[in-house]
Amino acid sequence: MTTRILTGITTTGTPHLGNYAGAIRPAIVASRAADADSFYFLADYHALIKCDEPARIQRSRLEIAAAWLALGLDTDKATFYRQSDIPEIPELCWLLTCVAGKGLLNRAHAYKASVDKNVEQGEDPDAGITMGLFSYPVLMAADILMFNAHKVPVGRDQIQHVEMARDIAQRFNHLFGNGKELFTLPEAVIEEDVATLPGLDGRKMSKSYDNTIPLFGSAKQLKDAVARIVTDSKLPGEAKDPDNSHLFTLYQAFAAPTQQADFRAALEGGMAWGEAKQALVNLLEAELGEARERYQALISKPADLEDILLAGAAKARKTATPFLGELREAVGLRSFRSEAVSGASEKKKAGKSARFVSFRDDDGSFRFRLLDAAGEQLLLSKSFADGKAAGMANKRLQSGDALDVREQDGGFGVWLDDECVAQSPAFADSSVSQAAIQRLREALAPQE
Repeated sequence: MTTRILTGITTTGTPHLGNYAGAIRPAIVASRAADADSFYFLADYHALIKCDEPARIQRSRLEIAAAWLALGLDTDKATFYRQSDIPEIPELCWLLTCVAGKGLLNRAHAYKASVDKNVEQGEDPDAGITMGLFSYPVLMAADILMFNAHKVPVGRDQIQHVEMARDIAQRFNHLFGNGKELFTLPEAVIEEDVATLPGLDGRKMSKSYDNTIPLFGSAKQLKDAVARIVTDSKLPGEAKDPDNSHLFTLYQAFAAPTQQADFRAALEGGMAWGEAKQALVNLLEAELGEARERYQALISKPADLEDILLAGAAKARKTATPFLGELREAVGLRSFRSEAVSGASEKKKAGKSARFVSFRDDDGSFRFRLLDAAGEQLLLSKSFADGKAAGMANKRLQSGDALDVREQDGGFGVWLDDECVAQSPAFADSSVSQAAIQRLREALAPQE
């Protein structure tokens, strides 16, 4: 089975070491798997929420595109594009906005943090908060659900947004799926050891804290940044505690197990902090030196980068355009030209207005329901280990063969090959149960 992977980086700044360790590196590694179908993008619509400097956003788009390619992303295998080049994404965002609960968005961490800060400062709770910030999780859901991603590599602070995407997808499927899972429910993927790197001051490495280590700065810029990493005051010769050292955490994220063990032993043996920082510089140079040269070559040819991204957008839209058409149909945004055809089709189906709805339970098993014309449940199947078995039972019930219906537990069950494969709900009395059995037989009777 092919696994679709999707991730992106907001284009508001120059890529730093935390972006690389927490998102770019694991994403590129995942894209190389034989069973991976990877979608990676520049989240430039998201950037507009955080930044009102056009030149900065434009420069960031260029730098991030060059960084992904320099670090080894294969655009023949992966789909690499700018969010703003896919017009289907904002349209899907609106469809999802119409089903996303405000209460769900009220719980988003970024929005709550802004409200809490306003309250703490005696401001109106929503002072300075835009609808872009408030509905950020819906746009992220559109990014993910547009391509029905299975796995979404994210930093730990973004897990909630992937969970929100699942909630919104489930709501949309329930309202408009008509028994079909229109959206795949995504899962967040995190590398436990390096998902969130500490910055120079020990806090999460972030542009907003101004504590980052540049990914493709010069060798001197790298050395100067590492020199500013906060350490304790222990002198050369005094034992250091690696487990409470931000420097060791950074080293650990890029070192092989044997290198980690040697570095730990050296710190515990009294290595000077200056020597330890030089060891980190050497490690990062070994990992990023060649990629830095490729990055400089790419960024000097922006027209070539533009061609690569437009080709990626065309590739992405081959998936997005037909899928959005399906979603528009599902919510009722249909062409009038098909009215005559669909109307005739509905008349042909009018004699059999009950319908089966197949679904998958949380435990991975497969089940189906039979609903009558009013949407009332007549049957709920047992759990099947695979979809094929559920489909075969469903097909046999609709075959027109005589039904084996047995009253039980205040309702009735339907049996196939001496096994109860589906049950009704419990009814108030026998007469109501008998009426439901009659509706069941009529619903499953052969149509002329």
